[in-house]
Amino acid sequence: MGSLEQLYQQVILDHAREKHGEGDPTASDASSHQVNPTCGDEVTLGVRLDGDRLASVQWDGDGCSISRASLSMMTDLTQGKTSEEIARLYRDMEVMMHSRNLGVAEEILDELGDAAALESTSQFANRVKCALLGWYALRDAMAKSGIDISSAEVSADQERNSND
Repeated sequence: MGSLEQLYQQVILDHAREKHGEGDPTASDASSHQVNPTCGDEVTLGVRLDGDRLASVQWDGDGCSISRASLSMMTDLTQGKTSEEIARLYRDMEVMMHSRNLGVAEEILDELGDAAALESTSQFANRVKCALLGWYALRDAMAKSGIDISSAEVSADQERNSND
């Protein structure tokens, strides 16, 4: 295993242990409960909004280290961001997680920060669901608040890079 892979594994394990955003999701504007039937991971995620800005994310759940790490990374990435910024992050995460580890644009990896460590898991279909579980809960909770983050456009360059 290369040193970069070891670093990425450590980032994932650190986030799985730290679990940024873990807390009581019931004191929120909207919440979503999502289950990954493939492995049994589940999460209840709540959002509090300030206009179109995500004031806070709180989640409670049980799952593998990939789903917990992804939730922690997502919390760090999205808290305090506008719905437009979150839509872009959501789109970038989906592009990366559906890349089958064949590479994505450097801009996407830069935008995703620590979550870029999950890129190698995209080669395993059952792990893609683990990594996206929290993102789908966020999308659903925000939709319940009247904000659609699933409509961000993918540029031609990003689409081409995700299909290479």
